[in-house]
Amino acid sequence: MDLENPGPLQKTPMLRCWPCVTSAKLMPVQFSKEEAAAEEAVFVPKHVERLQTQLGARWLAGWCQRVASSGGEFPADSASLVPDNDAVPTAAARLLLEQTSEDVLAAELYDLLGEGVFARIEELLLARPSIVANIRNAITALRETEQEDDPVGSTAGIAYMSDTVTMMSESQRLLAKYERKAGRRSDRSGRDSAAGVRREDETDGAWLMRVGLHALVQDEEAKDTAHLFIKLGGVEFRLGDGVEGVGGRKALPTGTTRKNFKKYEEIFVPATKPSVPPPEEVSIKISDLPAWAQPAFAGFETLNRIQSRIYPTAFNSNENILVCAPTGAGKTNIAMISVLREVAQNMVQGRIRTQDFKIIYVAPMKALAAEVTSAFARRLAPLGLRVKELTGDMQLSRKEMAETQMIVTTPEKWDVITRKGGEVSVAATVRLLIIDEVHLLNDERGPVIETLVARTTRQVEATQSMIRVVGLSATLPNYQDVAAFLGVNLQTGLFYFDASYRPVPLEMQFIGISEKNFGARTTIMDDVTYQKVADSLKRGFQAMVFVHSRKDTGKTARSLALRAQQGGDLDLFDCSGEETHALYAREVQKSRNRELAEVFEAGIGIHHAGMLRSDRTLVERMFGAGIIKVLCCTATLAWGVNLPAHTVIIKGTQLYNPAKGGFTDLGMLDVQQIFGRAGRPQFQDSGEGIIITTHDKLGHYLGMLTQQTPIESQFVIGLVDHLNAELVLGTVTNVREAIRWLSYTYLYTRMRKNPLPYGVSWEELMADPTLEAARRRLVGEAARELQRCRMARYDEAGGNLHVTDLGRVASHYYIAASSIEVFNERLRARLGEADVLAMMARSKEFDNLTVREDEGVELDTLARSACVYDIQGGADTKPGKANILLQAYIARARIDSFSLTADMNYVSQNAGRIARALFEICLRRGWSGAAEVCLTMCKCFERKLWPDAHPLWQYESSLRFELIQKVEDRNLSMERLAEMTAQEIGDLLHHPAAGPQLADAAASFPALLLEAHPHPITRTVLQLVLRITPAFEWKERLHGGSLKWHIWVEDANSENIYHSEQWMLQRHTARAGPQKLEFVVPIFEPLPEQYFVRVVSDEWLGAQFLLPVPLRHLTLPQRQGGHTDLLDLTPLPTTALGDPASASLFPFTHFNPVQTQIFHAAFHSNANLLVGAPTGSGKTVIAELAILRLWKLSPASKVLFIAPKEVIVQEQQRSWSSGFCKTLRRALLRLREEVADDEAAISKASIFLCTPEEWAALSSAGHGNALMQMVGLVIVDEVHLLGAEEGHTLEVVVSSLRRTAPTSLRFLGLATALANAGDLAAWLGVAPEGLFAFMPSARPVPLECHMQGYPSRFYSPRMASMNRPAYVAIQTHAQSRPAIVFVSSRRQTRATAMDIISHAVADDKPRAFLHMTEAEVEDTLYSVRDPVLAHCLQFGIGLLHAGLALPDQRLVARLHTEGKIQVLITTPGMAWAALPPAHLVIIKGTELSDPVTGRYVDYPLTDILQMLGRAGQLGTDTQGIAVVMVYDPKKSYYKKCLYEPLPVESCLQQHLASYLLAEVASGAIQGCQDAIDWLSWTFLARRLLQNPSYYDLRGTDQAQVDRFLSSLVERAAQELREAGLVAARGRGGIQRLPPAGPCARHGLLPRGIPRLLQALPSARSVEDVLAIVSGAAEFDALPVRFNEDKLNLQLAKAVRWPPRGARMDDPHTKAGLLLQAGLEGVAMPISDYNADKRVVLDTAARLLQAHWLVIVGDLESRTLHGMQSVGMGARQSSTTVQ
Repeated sequence: MDLENPGPLQKTPMLRCWPCVTSAKLMPVQFSKEEAAAEEAVFVPKHVERLQTQLGARWLAGWCQRVASSGGEFPADSASLVPDNDAVPTAAARLLLEQTSEDVLAAELYDLLGEGVFARIEELLLARPSIVANIRNAITALRETEQEDDPVGSTAGIAYMSDTVTMMSESQRLLAKYERKAGRRSDRSGRDSAAGVRREDETDGAWLMRVGLHALVQDEEAKDTAHLFIKLGGVEFRLGDGVEGVGGRKALPTGTTRKNFKKYEEIFVPATKPSVPPPEEVSIKISDLPAWAQPAFAGFETLNRIQSRIYPTAFNSNENILVCAPTGAGKTNIAMISVLREVAQNMVQGRIRTQDFKIIYVAPMKALAAEVTSAFARRLAPLGLRVKELTGDMQLSRKEMAETQMIVTTPEKWDVITRKGGEVSVAATVRLLIIDEVHLLNDERGPVIETLVARTTRQVEATQSMIRVVGLSATLPNYQDVAAFLGVNLQTGLFYFDASYRPVPLEMQFIGISEKNFGARTTIMDDVTYQKVADSLKRGFQAMVFVHSRKDTGKTARSLALRAQQGGDLDLFDCSGEETHALYAREVQKSRNRELAEVFEAGIGIHHAGMLRSDRTLVERMFGAGIIKVLCCTATLAWGVNLPAHTVIIKGTQLYNPAKGGFTDLGMLDVQQIFGRAGRPQFQDSGEGIIITTHDKLGHYLGMLTQQTPIESQFVIGLVDHLNAELVLGTVTNVREAIRWLSYTYLYTRMRKNPLPYGVSWEELMADPTLEAARRRLVGEAARELQRCRMARYDEAGGNLHVTDLGRVASHYYIAASSIEVFNERLRARLGEADVLAMMARSKEFDNLTVREDEGVELDTLARSACVYDIQGGADTKPGKANILLQAYIARARIDSFSLTADMNYVSQNAGRIARALFEICLRRGWSGAAEVCLTMCKCFERKLWPDAHPLWQYESSLRFELIQKVEDRNLSMERLAEMTAQEIGDLLHHPAAGPQLADAAASFPALLLEAHPHPITRTVLQLVLRITPAFEWKERLHGGSLKWHIWVEDANSENIYHSEQWMLQRHTARAGPQKLEFVVPIFEPLPEQYFVRVVSDEWLGAQFLLPVPLRHLTLPQRQGGHTDLLDLTPLPTTALGDPASASLFPFTHFNPVQTQIFHAAFHSNANLLVGAPTGSGKTVIAELAILRLWKLSPASKVLFIAPKEVIVQEQQRSWSSGFCKTLRRALLRLREEVADDEAAISKASIFLCTPEEWAALSSAGHGNALMQMVGLVIVDEVHLLGAEEGHTLEVVVSSLRRTAPTSLRFLGLATALANAGDLAAWLGVAPEGLFAFMPSARPVPLECHMQGYPSRFYSPRMASMNRPAYVAIQTHAQSRPAIVFVSSRRQTRATAMDIISHAVADDKPRAFLHMTEAEVEDTLYSVRDPVLAHCLQFGIGLLHAGLALPDQRLVARLHTEGKIQVLITTPGMAWAALPPAHLVIIKGTELSDPVTGRYVDYPLTDILQMLGRAGQLGTDTQGIAVVMVYDPKKSYYKKCLYEPLPVESCLQQHLASYLLAEVASGAIQGCQDAIDWLSWTFLARRLLQNPSYYDLRGTDQAQVDRFLSSLVERAAQELREAGLVAARGRGGIQRLPPAGPCARHGLLPRGIPRLLQALPSARSVEDVLAIVSGAAEFDALPVRFNEDKLNLQLAKAVRWPPRGARMDDPHTKAGLLLQAGLEGVAMPISDYNADKRVVLDTAARLLQAHWLVIVGDLESRTLHGMQSVGMGARQSSTTVQ
C-alpha cells in the first residue's frame, strides 16, 4: 500500500510527494480536492472513521516522508520504508508518546528531521491525540500477543525442531520478524537494550524502539484487509482471486464463500473450471502403441489428456518422472506406460527376457496394493508377465520372487527386504521403481519412502546400473522439491496438472462443527449429514457417506432413515419403482446380514470389510444399478472398489488409530481417495465432496485439499532407526558416509529451502549452503543414541560406526531403538513365558496404547478368563493392557469393544515380530533357556495356541473340535498316538471313524530321530556328527516345500549355547534317509557329564527334540611333545651348497630361517624328514635340497613327487620344468596309466610326478613295483591333506610305499604346522631328529590377522554384505600394495569384482587399483578372451579361476605379480597353485556350496591355512595382513583353530572297502589277519591309540584295539561279499571272485556294482546302457551347482534321448546328459561343464570296461553292441576332451 500520503487531515490540503531519483530531497506538489478525494478513496476504508483509525502509524510514517522530502535527511522513496530504515519514523513516534510539551516536541523533531518540520508541525500537532491513542492501542494488542506466544521470555532468532510446520498469524509473524530486525539494529547502534529483552515495566516508547514503527504499519494494513481473508486454526486464507497470498496466507479459488450457521460454519469451494485443450494437443490412440503393448490397454481407445502429454517421456525415454495430478486423472495408466517401456527394453526378437528385470510398485496401503496387483496382473497377463503382491498379508518365497517380474508392495515391506540385503538377486535386477502417492512424504510413513529413494539412488550410483524412478502424486504446492528429491529433470520429467485436469470437476464443502459437547456435536453431524444427503437426492444424485468404523455404517444408515421419516422425505430415498428392485429385494432377504435387510427398505445400503464378500458385492451391484440411493460405508470401499457417486460425504474426521493408542485425524491420502469417488465421468459433469469435521480442524482440511500446505520431511523422527539400517546394510560405515547418505533424502532438500522447522537458522544456511555441519550434528546425535542403546559402537574421535548384534536384530525385525533399550534393561538368561509377555508389553511399539475408563470392565474380564499368566503392573496400565491383549490374542478371546478390537489387531500384527527379535537376541547371547522360551512364544502367536496346548490343535482345519478335545482330555501325547494303530485309537476314543484321521495326523506330525557321535579333535575342540532321520510322513498341504529347524548345542545346565545353526529339511531330502550334520563345539577339562543337542521346529509347537550327548566316556587326544623352536640363526648363504651351479638354482642369496635350520638334515644326511611349517615358509626349497643330495650321491636315481591335489602337481611340474630341472638338464614325467608302458620316457625322466589316485591306478595295473625300483627319494607334499575328505587315497598309497619300500628309500614329508606331528612322523618312518614341527607363528613374514563376523543366515546376502568391508579393508590395509581376495566360486569372483568397482566409482576413485598406462591397458585387453575379466582389468582388478582359459590365467597372474593390477579375486582352489603372495589377503566367507547335499559347508581348515599363507611378501613386507570374514557364530571357532597347529586325523575308516578290494584283487590280502596286518601300516592305526574317541574306540588296551580292527575288516569284507566281489573262505579267509579284478583295476565303488551287474544284461539299446551307466554310484557326488538345473534343462533339449520324468537337479540326470553330449559333440553351456564332462566320460569308460571284462560272455548281441558303442565313444570322447 502507498505510504507516501496517509490522507487529508480535516481541511488541510493534501500534498503528494514525488520521489526524485537524482536528488536527496523531494519537492512537495499540491493537488486538487478531486485528487485528494480519489487518494482518500484508495487509502481509507469506507467503514473506518477518519479521526479514529486513519491517524495512526501509517499516517505518521507518511508524514515523516513528506517532511523529509521538503528538506529533511530521511529518504523519501517508498521502497526505503522497510524495517531496516524506519529508525526516523520510530523515533518520531516515541517523541509523540513521551514528550508532553509541544515546544520540546517541535525542537526534538527539528533535530530529527530538519527544516521541513516547520512547514508541517501544525498538521502533526492537530493529529497528535488520534495518533497517540491509536499507536498505544496497537502496542497494547501486540504486547498481549507477544506475552501469549512466549510467557517466559523472548525466543526471537532461535530455531526449534518441530515435527510439523506451524503456521503463524500475520501479526505474530510480523512481530517476530521485526523483533529480530530490531535486535540487529540495536546491536549495530551499540545501545544497551539487547534485542529480544522484554520487561514487564517496559514503556510503550521503549517497546516501540525495540520493535519498530513498521510493525504497527503492517498491523494496520492487515486489519484493513481482514474482510478479504479467512483465518482458521492459525492459518489465513485469501478469498476470491485464487492467487497465492502474501505473508504466508493461502489462496482460495474465486467464488469461495463462507457461511455461518448456529453451531457450525460452512465454506464452499467451487469446482475449478476444466482447462480447454490447446489446438495442437493430440490424444494418443491405443492403436498407435506397439502391437505387443496394446493388450495392456484393452477396452481403451485413446489415452486421456494427461496420459497423452506424458506418453512421449514415459514410453520413449528412461527419465525419472514425477506426475502431480488430481485423483482420478489416470495415474495408474501412466505407471502402466512406464512398465511397458521397461518391458520393451528387455525384449529381444519379440521375446521378453523375464529374468533380466524386476519392477517394484510401492503402494501406500495393503488394500491399494491388492487392487493394483489384481489390475496389473490382468492387464499384463497377455505378455506372460507375473505380478505378485508382497505385503504383511501376502508373503512370497524366494522362488516366487525370482519368477515374478512385477512386485506390488508397501513402503515398509520393501524397506524390510532391501535393508536386510536379503534378496540380493531381486534388488539387483530392479529396473523400475514406481512410488504411488509420493506426497505421503509429509506423513508419519514418509521417512520410509525417503530411505527407499535414497537407497535406490545410492544403488544406482554405486552399481552404475539404471533404475528408473516414477513418482505418482496428488497436486502439491512444492512439487519441484519432491521432483529434485526423486532425481527428476525439472524441464523434461516433471509434470504438474492442477484441478482443472480432473475428469469430473469437484465442488467441495468444508463444514466445521463448533459444538464442544460430544453428544451434541454428534447430533449436529447427523443433522448436517442428512441435510446434505437430502439436497443431493433432491437434485437426482446418489450419495455416499463415509464413516470410520463398521458399527457406524449401520448407525448412520438408521439415523438417515429416521430423519427421513421424521421430515417426511421417505420418497427421496424410495427406489421401489426401479425395474429390478424386486429381484434385488429377494437377494437381500436371502442374506444373513439382518442390518443390511433393515436399511434396504429405506433405500439405504451399508458396506464394510466385516461383511461377507457376497453381501458386499450385492451392495455394490445395487448401488451401481440405482436400487439404493445412499450408501453408508467405510474407507474400504474407496480403496478396493471403483464405485463412484455424485456426492461423497465424509462424516467426521476422527478415527481410531491403535498405533497411536487413540483417535487421530483422517489422513490426506484417505481424504483424497474418498473424494476421488465423487463424480461419475460417464454420466455427470461435476462431483461434490463434503467433509464434516470439528471447527478446529477446518483450516487443516481446507489447506490440505486445496493443496496450499507445503509438504515437509518427517525423516528426523526415524533417523536413528534408518541410520541403523544403513549400518547393518553396510552402506554407511562412518560419519562421513552418513552425512553423504543424508544428502540423498527429502530432508536435505527441504532443509535447504525451509531450514527453520529442522533446527537450522537462515544464517547457518547462508554460511554453509550444503548444511554439512547441520547434517553432521544430526548424524552425531543419532549415532550417540545408537551407542546408548548398544546397537552400534561410535568412535567419536575417528568418526567410525560399527554395528552390533542388537543393531542387526533391530534392523532385521524392524524394531525401534527405544524398544531395544527396554530389552536391554529387562532381558536376562533365565526367562519364563510370563517374563517374555511382560517385556513385550513394555515395548515401545505398544507405548501408544491408551487405557480408557470404558474398557476397564472388559479388560478385567479378559484378564480373568483369557490370561494364563499374571499381568504385571495391573490392567489399568499401558503395559498391563498390552499384556492382556497379547494373551487374549493367543487365547482367541472374544472382544466386544470396538477400540479394544482395533488395539488387539494392532498388537497381533506386531507381537510375532517382536517375539522373533527377542528370540534372536537370546540366541546370539547364547542363552539356551531364554531362547527356547522366546521361540515357543513366537509359535504361540503364530498358531494362536498356548505352549501347553495339545499339538493336534495345529490340525484344527482338518480335525473336528470334538476329536481334538477327546484326545486332550485323555492326555494322549503325539508319541503315544504315533505308536498306536488307527483301530486302537478309534477303540480308545470310542469313535472308530476317528481312528484313521488321528493316526494320519500323528503320522504327519514333524518328528525326528537324532543320533550324535562326539569326536575330540583336540583337547579343547570337539566335533559332533549329528544324524537326523525324519520320522514322519511329508504332506505338501501341511509342510509346504521345506521345514525350518533350529539346532543348538547347550551345556549340561541348559544355560549356555556353544553352537547354533538353522537347518532346512527339504521335501525331497525328507525321504532320502538320514541327514548328516557336522559342527564343532568347545570342550573343557574336566569333561562335563554331557552336552545336549536341541532341535526345535521353527513353525510347529511341540516339535522339539532333546538329545543328551554323554561326554564322560570320551578319551581326549594325548598331549603331543613340544614343537620345534625356530632358532635365531644367521641366514645361510646358498654358497653353503659347495657348488656354484647348485647355488645358481635359487633366485636368492640366503636361505630363510626355516630353511637354514633344516639345511643340514636335508642336504647332508639321508634321514627321513617331516617338515611342518606354515605355508610360505619355503618348504619346496627343502625338497630341492633333498633332491640335490640324492643326485649328488646317486645321479641315476629318480624322485617320486606325490601331491594330493592335481593343481599342486601341475604347478610343480610347470615350475621345475622351467627352472630347477631345466637348469640341471633333468627331465620330468607326469605319471599316468597311458605312459606306464613308455619305457623310453620313464628311463629318461629323473622326477616322476603324480597324484595319489594316479599312483594307485598304476599299482593296480602292476606297474608300481617296477617304478619303485628306480626311485631313491619319495617327496609327499602337503601330507597333512590325508586328513581331508579325499585324503584316504594318499594315506593308502603312502602306507603301501612304506610297507613295500626298501630301507634305503628316503621319505620327505612336507606339511603345514601340525598339532600331532609326532604321529605323522612315526607313520612316515621319521626319527625324532628328522622331525621339524614349527608353530604357526614361525613365518618368514609375520602375519596380522583380523577376524570379522557377519550374522546373516543366508549365504548370498551374507556374501553381499561383505563386499563393502572388503573394499574398505583394501583401502585401509593394502593402500597401493597387492591384495588377494578369496571367494567361494567363480560366480562370486564376478559379483565381488563388480561390487568393489562400484564402491571405487562411488568414491571417485575408479582407477585406484590400476597401475598401467592407457596404452598398456589397451594392449593387455587385446589378448583377453573373457569379457568380464576384460572389464575388471580396466579398473585394476583381476579374476583368477579354473573357468578361465589358460592364457587368461597366466596373464592375470603376471599382471598381479608385476604390480600392474593391485587386486586379485580368486577361488580357494587357486591357493594351491603358484599364486604370488600379496601384502593383504582377504578370505571373503569360509563356506562353499556342496552340490551333493545342497547345503553350504565350511572350507577345510587346510584350505584356509593355505590361503593365509599367501599373505606377506618376503623381502618386501615387514608383516602380512589377513582379513577373515566368517559367519558370526563360527567366529570363535576359527579364532581358536587358525592360531593353533592343525590336528590331522585319518578318514580311511569310511572308505576301507574299496582299498580292501584292491588288495584282495592283487593277492596281497587273503584273509582277515592279512587285512589287519595291512591296516597296521596306516596312519589310522597310529592315531587309534592317540585319539581313540575320535574313531569310536572304547579302550586302548591291545585286545580292544584288535577287536576294533577286526570289526573294521569284517564290515568292509561284508560289503564286498554283498557286492558279489569276494566270498568267505574257511575261518577268516577271503576269496576273490571273478568281478573283483576288473572292478578293482578300474576303481569302481563296491556299493554300486550289484546294480550294474543286474541291470546291464537287460539292456537292449544304447539308450538303455546310457541310462544304466548314468545311474552308477560313482556319479552320486557329481556336482549340480546353483542354477545348473536350468542348464540341464537346456541340454536335455539338445541331446538325442532327453530324460523322462527326471529331476534336473539330480547328479545322475546331469551325468546322463553330459555322457550323451560328449558322444554327440554337443557344445557345453559353461566352462564348468567341460571339466564335468571329462570326469563323466572317464568314469563311464571305466565302468563299461570293467563290466565288459566281467560279463562279456553273458551279454546278448544288442547289449554287447550297445556297450561297445558307448564304451568306445566314451573313451574317444574322453581322449578328445583331454
